[in-house]
Amino acid sequence: MNSIPIHAHNPSPYTGDGNWTWLIRGEVTTLIDAGTGEQAHLDAVADALDGVALAQVLVTHAHGDHASGAPALAQRFPGARFLKMPWTERDVKWPVTWEPIAAGQQIAAGDDTLVAVHTPGHAPDHLCFWHDATRTLFSGDLAVKGTTVFIPSNHRGDLSDYLASLDRVIALQPTRLLPAHGPVIDDPCTLLRGYIDHRHERERQIVAALEEGPLTPDELVSRIYRGLTDALLMMARESVEAHLVKLARDGRAGRRGEAWHIIEP
Repeated sequence: MNSIPIHAHNPSPYTGDGNWTWLIRGEVTTLIDAGTGEQAHLDAVADALDGVALAQVLVTHAHGDHASGAPALAQRFPGARFLKMPWTERDVKWPVTWEPIAAGQQIAAGDDTLVAVHTPGHAPDHLCFWHDATRTLFSGDLAVKGTTVFIPSNHRGDLSDYLASLDRVIALQPTRLLPAHGPVIDDPCTLLRGYIDHRHERERQIVAALEEGPLTPDELVSRIYRGLTDALLMMARESVEAHLVKLARDGRAGRRGEAWHIIEP
């Protein structure tokens, strides 16, 4: 499957250098992810289409850097369909006609077929798109080479779901991930197993800190993380909270007021 990377031109503290979107030319010309509606992105999509009609846009999830460009794309490329797994309270922020995608659904794209793989954790509606013939996964925000993925616990991120999603993708044995941020990932299973190890190590750090006495999420962040900017401190706090929610679900931690504590077996 011939896919063309097109940059969304949306750098920020949260998106790094910005997003990649992926154009698949063919009978059903398909763009994966919508960007944020930047004029430079719209022009780059038009250049890559080279006069061919854009048939559809598949959105991996409803975070703004992936979905908010949908209305601008709809205006620039009339007739394009917009498809994603529903997340109703978020989807209404980007007013296009969203067509639902279900887990396991086969979707014609280019001259071939993709399969929707539900990979929640970073977001409840997160989908990856699997091309079986080349064992390639259009992976959205599942993985970013050189760093870990943010799990926003206060915006329906879920660490337990994310770990299960990593296992689900490892079971596919992909040879390549085409992510929405950063470079192509050519050794995906090694990276994803490293993510799992990292999360287990972070959990051990949090448990060890709580074994010394009850702590708030902010106190845990100050013990575990060093030298972060304000924006990254917020993300670190959300990550710690995601771990605490998982520990509570596993029956290993509880909360009194703002402070968390270990539940003795």
